[in-house]
Amino acid sequence: MIQRFDVGPRLSEMAVHNGVAYLAGQVPEDGSLDIVGQTREVLQAIDALLARAGTDKSRILQAIVYLADMADFQGMNQAWDEWVAPGDAPPRATVEARLARPEWKVEIVVTAAV
Repeated sequence: MIQRFDVGPRLSEMAVHNGVAYLAGQVPEDGSLDIVGQTREVLQAIDALLARAGTDKSRILQAIVYLADMADFQGMNQAWDEWVAPGDAPPRATVEARLARPEWKVEIVVTAAV
């Protein structure tokens, strides 16, 4: 069985199948924030979705971080390092990509065990 959360006409925010939660790319609510603020917002959204699936950041299997500009790598890492569960840092990739809205600086996709 596949359980979908926040289903819209184009995408779901999360799907859970066979004990794994697959999150859609999470983006900031406030595009006027700097990279640290935007990353913190995205990580809060991830925490909220994972909680709805009955899991948390310590069970993330993989994270993919998309940055609009690699010059923001240090600021994104500042927020990430404050957030990541000590001893449970997941495998992660960080790439530069053009994001769907020009005000977005970061988008993060995670997969987690439930």
